[in-house]
Amino acid sequence: MSKSHRGKGILELAAHGRGICGRCKKDSIKVLYEQEIDGQKTKICKFCKAAIKNGKSV
Repeated sequence: MSKSHRGKGILELAAHGRGICGRCKKDSIKVLYEQEIDGQKTKICKFCKAAIKNGKSV
């Protein structure tokens, strides 16, 4: 069976969820996760989310 609904939720976001990561500063990457960094809530990519979870730095 096909997966026709995969990624449907990000189509309504501005630029389809793409932007600049608040942690690694990569451009045109999907920034879907909200994280508190230096006392501010910012959007980060999945690679930075995994790094924070595993305790690694950039």
